[in-house]
Amino acid sequence: MGQGEASARGTTMEGDCLSCIKYLMFVFNFLIFLGGSFLLGVGVWVLVDPTGFREIIAANPLLFTGVYVILGMGGMLFLLGFLGCCGAIRENKCLLLFFFMLILLIFLAELAAAILAFIFREHLTREYFTKELKRHYQGYNNTDVFTSTWNAIMTTFDCCGVNSPEDFRDSLFRRINPVHAVPEACCQRASQAGDLASISQEQCLTGNMMFRNNKGCYSAVVDYFELYIYVAGALAIVVLTIELFAMVFAMCLFRGIQ
Repeated sequence: MGQGEASARGTTMEGDCLSCIKYLMFVFNFLIFLGGSFLLGVGVWVLVDPTGFREIIAANPLLFTGVYVILGMGGMLFLLGFLGCCGAIRENKCLLLFFFMLILLIFLAELAAAILAFIFREHLTREYFTKELKRHYQGYNNTDVFTSTWNAIMTTFDCCGVNSPEDFRDSLFRRINPVHAVPEACCQRASQAGDLASISQEQCLTGNMMFRNNKGCYSAVVDYFELYIYVAGALAIVVLTIELFAMVFAMCLFRGIQ
């Protein structure tokens, strides 16, 4: 009798534990589902909005890439949340296994990206960017991805070159445009209209420091993203931890389903 009561009590506790895991997993994945839906909504709205966002994004390679990254992340989170919710609430072993495999693939991809970033970290130095800028930047060729990306960076962050406008000396840009000291993307956005704007731009292109941005883009980008880099690192640790717990919960529920 005692053994039967102990067995029944153990079965009840095991069932309560699995039920707790089931509903925790449902709530967790429902939040992921809502987050993915929000990102998808933002991405689609920016692409189809009739008030001019689409034209701004199409003209800026950084924003253009960012919108599709948001759409990709939103779609991935939407699918993950849906699979996790359905697998947990329906206690479907196939959905739980698929959810586990998808989370595992994402986790391994993030781990591989972190390892590659560590291995190639020396390619993120000022010297590397300066060398690449001198070798490949053309100035006015918008069909070249490297050139258009640098133009977008210099325009967005009001900067010029990697370290300073002097980076364009002895560069491909100067060989293509020998009369211009800096590209147009380095010029300050003129508040004047008409002839005054043309004069200030011409002064900038010929090297007048008063009409160009003199700060290097390396410092400008690092200063701008300094706070976000720490936030992104903290979020990455949180996301990896959540993914590990999600895999453990999914396997516990998978093994507990009869």
